[in-house]
Amino acid sequence: MKKSSPHWLDTWEEIDEQSVRDRHLAGMLAPKRQELSPEQFDELSQGGSGSVEDGATESSSPTTKTMFPSSFGMTFCVGLEAEALQITARWGHYHRDRSETLTAKSGDKKLVWKRAQREAVSEAIPLKVGRLNWTPDGEFPEVQVQGLVRKRDDFWSVTLFLVNGQQEPKKLRDSAWVFQPELIVESPGKEAIFHSRPQQKDPGKSDPVTFAEEQEMAMLYRHHVEFGVGHGVSVHAECPDGICDKASRLSTRVVPTHEVPQTTPPTTADWPRMSGLVLDMKELGETPTSQIESKLRPLITAYDAWIKDRQAELKKPDMALYQKPGEAALTRCKVTLQRIEEGLQLILDDGKAADAFRFANLAMWKQRIQTIISLRRRRDEPVDERAIDIPENRSWYPFQLAFILLNLPSITRLDHKDRTSESEAMADLLWFPTGGGKTEAYLGLSAYTMGLRRLQGTVAGRSGECGIAVLMRYTLRLLTIQQFQRATALICACEVIRRSDEKTWGKEPFRIGLWVGQKTTPNTTDAAAEAIQEERGGKYKGRGSGTPAQLTNCPWCGTKINAGQHIKVESYTKGRCRTVTYCGDELGRCPFSAKNSPLEGIPVLVVDEEIYRRLPTLLIATVDKFAQMPWNGATAMLFGRVTHRCPRHGFFAPEMPDKESHPKKNEYP
Repeated sequence: MKKSSPHWLDTWEEIDEQSVRDRHLAGMLAPKRQELSPEQFDELSQGGSGSVEDGATESSSPTTKTMFPSSFGMTFCVGLEAEALQITARWGHYHRDRSETLTAKSGDKKLVWKRAQREAVSEAIPLKVGRLNWTPDGEFPEVQVQGLVRKRDDFWSVTLFLVNGQQEPKKLRDSAWVFQPELIVESPGKEAIFHSRPQQKDPGKSDPVTFAEEQEMAMLYRHHVEFGVGHGVSVHAECPDGICDKASRLSTRVVPTHEVPQTTPPTTADWPRMSGLVLDMKELGETPTSQIESKLRPLITAYDAWIKDRQAELKKPDMALYQKPGEAALTRCKVTLQRIEEGLQLILDDGKAADAFRFANLAMWKQRIQTIISLRRRRDEPVDERAIDIPENRSWYPFQLAFILLNLPSITRLDHKDRTSESEAMADLLWFPTGGGKTEAYLGLSAYTMGLRRLQGTVAGRSGECGIAVLMRYTLRLLTIQQFQRATALICACEVIRRSDEKTWGKEPFRIGLWVGQKTTPNTTDAAAEAIQEERGGKYKGRGSGTPAQLTNCPWCGTKINAGQHIKVESYTKGRCRTVTYCGDELGRCPFSAKNSPLEGIPVLVVDEEIYRRLPTLLIATVDKFAQMPWNGATAMLFGRVTHRCPRHGFFAPEMPDKESHPKKNEYP
């Protein structure tokens, strides 16, 4: 095999450090260590089927035991019509030399690591069964491309590796490392010769549940082609314009990237079958029960038609391989359709469910509009409330409304099979990329739940006004705080509705709690008082016990909140053991300012002690807090394990260090 001569590129670099490896997190091939043969990475063997000259191979890649391997590569499929491949190998080599720009204190040029780009392009390599070896650069004979070519029934299976076989010297060790490596393969004529890798799985190699799921994934993503699999690296494919089932070039990527398109659900304009469906939250919140069906029925009709279209599609010849997973998926779709229908019927038959549905829509409408207003005020942008309060800014996506409807029966009826049956109980998950609308759907269902509890009153000895109705758990603390700020606007909307009709929605405020680690929020009211005192003196430095100042602006109107001025802490002995955050609106226009809400302020609880005592309607938490439950008895209060309630301090439990009696203080009992 002939080799082209490598050439130097004008991509140089000087590193003034002891080791080049200290500058890299990835993209390094270590000097020679235990090698893995290409046969170990041939994933295209199909249980001995096809023309497998060398016997069956393993179906999965062996794990790399070293942090930095000595090789990486890829396996791919090439059409039988192809006759040859052309390979490009690139990497950076660092050697020790005098700097051209840096000078030491002695006046001499500094010794630095200098980078030199190495690149070589092979001549055409004929496709034939057997091993493949190519040395890209004669100056580095131990850096090689090694491979294996096998012939299957319908394609060539090719595995290629870039191998660093150099011995590591005792000094200047980095000179034997390969940095920023890249391997590229294409046709000498640049034709699209790379085919998709076969995805059919052997049912005997996995459990039935896993196999069924893999089959359904293969069906759903049948138009998304995988052209190669990387070994210690990812593979990037380039396809000609207008062609998606063949690629013309494959290359390795040390840091893989993929752009996930934003998911934009269809509207009634995109899908005429949904014509007549009302998505406006305000309109749905003001619609009497007798008119609800006509406004929601098109959603069910359109989904039913969509299912029938998919049923017809399953009969097409190109779906022959997907009959079983296709039928299984459609069966679940039909169950979902029945659940949505049941949710609508519940609203029509159950007056409390209908009222809770209207409550949820009104709360979500107000939350949407006030969130926009708040954001614009924070940005010092002009605010025209009439221009903001339009259907475009307060409408559901169809999938959000469907998600709410299908969950209504199991939330409303405690004995519903979706929550009690061992074989039929369900947990519904929304799976969307960021920005697709998941949170709005969850918040809408949360609003229904919170409103319904108030309407149902006391059930099985438990008050619908008190206690936690919704618990949200997040894994990342930063994400938790972001969602807390977002959900607070909904709680404010619920509270505005409650204040306008206490007879219906009760006298107990809707509240939201933030239950996270003590490095973010205080565990006790005393710690909160200390943090606010330091805020007022300008000395708060984040001592590790957190701060109650979790809102920088009012979630309802956007007015700035000054922690030292707008957060008030009342102690257990002299007050209610509360930390109250007020809107910074000094004119009293906001319903959560000190003027309009002197006792409650913004309905948020951010101190653990207060969360246990007041039990917020909605609690947002991180997973680490739940790990405390075996050791922190007070957490049982979150699930209703309380003894009694004090009108001044809230709920009591044996685990709380409280006094059973306390003296009256000013206006407090």
